[in-house]
Amino acid sequence: MLLGIANARHAAGDLAGAIAHLDALLAHHPGWLPGHHLAAHLRWLSGDRGDFTVSIERALSTAPREQALWHALILLLLQAQAHERVLDAVRRGRLSIGPQLLFDANEAAAAAELGDSVTADRLFAAVGEIDDIVFAVRHVRHLLRSGRIEQAAALAERWTGRADSNLMWPYIGLAWRMLGDPRWQWLEGDERLVGIADIGGALPSLADLADCLRALHGDSHDQLDQSVRGGTQTRGVLFARAEPEIRALRAAIVDAVHTHIAQLPPPDPDHPLLGVPRPCAIRFGGSWSVRLGAQGHHAYHIHPAGWLSSAFYAALPPAVARGPAPAGWLALGAPEAALGLDLPPVRLIEPKPGRLVLFPSTMWHGTLPFERGERLTAAFDVAPGIPDKCRA
Repeated sequence: MLLGIANARHAAGDLAGAIAHLDALLAHHPGWLPGHHLAAHLRWLSGDRGDFTVSIERALSTAPREQALWHALILLLLQAQAHERVLDAVRRGRLSIGPQLLFDANEAAAAAELGDSVTADRLFAAVGEIDDIVFAVRHVRHLLRSGRIEQAAALAERWTGRADSNLMWPYIGLAWRMLGDPRWQWLEGDERLVGIADIGGALPSLADLADCLRALHGDSHDQLDQSVRGGTQTRGVLFARAEPEIRALRAAIVDAVHTHIAQLPPPDPDHPLLGVPRPCAIRFGGSWSVRLGAQGHHAYHIHPAGWLSSAFYAALPPAVARGPAPAGWLALGAPEAALGLDLPPVRLIEPKPGRLVLFPSTMWHGTLPFERGERLTAAFDVAPGIPDKCRA
C-alpha cells in the first residue's frame, strides 16, 4: 500500500512528493528494501544520476553491517552501469562487514564490465563456480568480451534446461553465431520465429490511440532499468488501463498473437521458445508505451522474463515513415554494445504506423536512432503458457 501511494503520486505528476513520501518512511524504517528500490528509481526518473542511491547510503551510515543494504546498493549501481561506484561500494562493504561472497562476485563483474580482463580473470577464478545464473552470465559476458568464444559457449551451455535459462540463451546464441555453429539456425534463424502483422485497420483510430498514449508520458527522463535512450517509458501496466483506445489495441493484439503462435515451428522440448507450452489464452507479462525523440533509440537488450516480445507502432516521425532507411528501424540479433562484439543485426524491420512485430524474448533487439520527430510505440511481453491450463 505504501509503495502504491508513492506510485500514485508519481502518476499524478508529483514526482518530488513521491520521493519525499518514501524518504519520510525510510527515515523510520531504514531496512525497508522495496522502499529504497523505488526511491532510487524515482530519483533516477527525476534526472538525479549522482545521488539516486542516497536513501540506502543514509541507511548504511547508521547500519553499516547490514549486508542486505550493501547488496541492494550494489545491484542498483550495476543497473546504472556505474561500475566504478560498484568497486567503491565493495571496498566500503568489506571494511564494514569483512569478506563476503557478495563482494567478491560483484567485484569480478564490475572489473569485467570495465574491461579489466586480468583482474576479472583472477576474481572469477577465486570465486569459482557457484549456483547463481546471474553470476554465470557475468562470467560469460567477460569471456565473450575478451574473445574466448568457445569457453563462453561451453560455460553458457551448462546452464540450459533450468527454469531461469532464458537469462543465458541470448549469450549462447551470440557464441554459436560467432563460432559458425549450425545450432544458431535452430535457435534463432527460422524466419517463423518473427512475426509482422499490420493491425492498424482493426483499430478505430490510430490518431486517437497515439493521443491517448502520448498523454501517459509525463516523465522527463528515461528509467533506470530500461533500454530507452532519448525518450520516456510509461510505468505500470498499460493493458490494465480502461481507456477505450487501449482496450481496442489490446483486443487486436490478442488476435494477432494467436495467429503468430499458430504458425510457429513444431514444439521442440530443448528450444527456449518452442519448448514452452503454448498459451490458449494470452497472458501479458508486462505492457508499456515508449516515446522517443530526436536521436532516440533502444539500446540492444533482451526480455528474459518473457516468452514473446513486441513492438507496435502508433506514430512515427515523417523521416522514419518515408525514409531514409534504416533510421528508426527495429534491429534483431545485434548484441549489447558493452560486449564489444562486431556482430551486425541479422534482420532489420521497417516500422509503419499500425504495424506489430513479434519475436522471441531471448532475441537481442534494439532500434536505430532517427534524426528528429516522435516515435511512439506500445510494447508487451507475452507470458508463457501454463501446462494443462486449457484442459482445466
